[in-house]
Amino acid sequence: MATAILLIVLVGSLLAAAALLAVHLQRVYEGRPGRALAWLGPVERSIYRTLRIDPEHDMAWGQYARAVLSFSLVSVLFLYALQRVQGSLPLNPADMKGVRPDIAFNTAVSFVTNTNWQSYSPELTLSYFTQMVGLVVQNFASAAVGMAVAVALVRGFVRSESNGIGNFWADLVRGTLYVLVPLALVVGVVLLARGVVQTFDGPAHVKTLSGAEQTIARGPFAGQEAIKELGTNGGGSYNANSSHPYENPTPFTNLLEIWSLLLIPFAMPFLFGRMLGRMREGIAILAAMLLLLGTAYGISLAAETRTTPALTAAGLEHAPNMEGKEQRFTVQEAAIFSDSTTGTSTGAVNSMHDSFTAIGGAVPMTLILLGEVAPGGVGTGLYSILLFATLTVFIAGLMVGRTPEFLGKSIGAREVKLATLGVLVMPVGFLITVGVSSVLDQGLAGPRNAGPHGFSEILYAFASAWNNNGSAFAGLTAATNYYDYLLGAAMVLGRFLVILPALGLAGALAAQKTRPASSGSMPTASPIFVGLLIGVILLVGALSFFPALALGPLTESLTGRLW
Repeated sequence: MATAILLIVLVGSLLAAAALLAVHLQRVYEGRPGRALAWLGPVERSIYRTLRIDPEHDMAWGQYARAVLSFSLVSVLFLYALQRVQGSLPLNPADMKGVRPDIAFNTAVSFVTNTNWQSYSPELTLSYFTQMVGLVVQNFASAAVGMAVAVALVRGFVRSESNGIGNFWADLVRGTLYVLVPLALVVGVVLLARGVVQTFDGPAHVKTLSGAEQTIARGPFAGQEAIKELGTNGGGSYNANSSHPYENPTPFTNLLEIWSLLLIPFAMPFLFGRMLGRMREGIAILAAMLLLLGTAYGISLAAETRTTPALTAAGLEHAPNMEGKEQRFTVQEAAIFSDSTTGTSTGAVNSMHDSFTAIGGAVPMTLILLGEVAPGGVGTGLYSILLFATLTVFIAGLMVGRTPEFLGKSIGAREVKLATLGVLVMPVGFLITVGVSSVLDQGLAGPRNAGPHGFSEILYAFASAWNNNGSAFAGLTAATNYYDYLLGAAMVLGRFLVILPALGLAGALAAQKTRPASSGSMPTASPIFVGLLIGVILLVGALSFFPALALGPLTESLTGRLW
């Protein structure tokens, strides 16, 4: 009953807030953010003047893509350099030295691609300056890039016979200034009030009750925690991430963090419907996301709340699986957090996924592998599921003989190729890198466990990197040259080889003339379409990943860890 109430409160408040936020998002990306934030107008205009940007310049999709890539490249280079020289920079009370090259590269591409994979212990590796000026800035910027790409793709559906899909620089500035910064400020203040640490003092040195000396890391982390969740970033200030009491001290902050990481992803389908002027289309996309995530919740709760064979043998017939769970939170809260963070591209954790039951660990892994479309990351979830929706319309047209049209736009060879590229680039790259890492000595040196569970640790790492999630099965030792560079390359390709087809599709659609629906057009705001969309997502996932999952968590479940 308590779990049902928790889910009702979470989903109800989330959908209400997401619907309201979508109204604000539409105004922001149309250049009219409203009176409450009008005082930020001079700041926005000064940014344009300083950078010599014309926000009214309408970019073709190629120009938009080049702007995304150039901004991301400069961001990677800046963040890499910042880590390497942090020992000479201020706000470094613990005297952190420069980060070694492989970890600096991995971290730079990780935060710029909104992955936030961390192969290091943040509290032992990065100074306050690096975290604030480097990581926190990219938490805002990478989220704003994802939102900008999603809005550009929606414009492709909305516009008719247009060469442009918007201005990347204006979308980036507006998304950051009018959406992410105000939300992070509010959530950060609430987290600070509820006990999340925020100080510029160095580590605290204390004596424990047994008389031992202990060093407790501290820092300006409440602000980072807020945008970490709101921007579906996930990179924590502590190695323990959101299971650490200084990042997530109470059940209330735990619920707030889940709510925060789901807020913008669930607002994006509402924004889609509002920009189209056809809310039923947005509701259909939202329904598909909710059904996928709700199913995942059900399986995870069943897996983690039932007694494992080991507990039964110990005489604990009614005990849930508490291994790897933080005692401040229930097993149910851990399972809900796990699915929420992997259904989005957040990657934050309040429990150790490596310690879940075999099926319980397979669920977050599967959510990542499905492309994180339930509901996906900030912006990334919407443009990813729209790629699937484009394929669904085409496949459905072939099956029933209907005209392949989506929202008044013809889905021809070019559109199908772009959507297919965006959907399949991750499975191909993922399977290749997993296969290579499963036979090379450098790859096999990573897992701490043998057999199916060790293979699952490799599977999870590359699923997380290729899909820009950032969470991990903690049993994998990834702070090696092999994994730092290969996972870093996977993050880059997984991010931009989806963004580029999405922007190409936006350009192709915007150039078309919008046609009114005919009797041969498939209705895309119907339960049938929602079912077909979910079916296509699951079919692509089953064909691509089932053999790998069968060798990992599914085999493990058959050896006695099913529940």
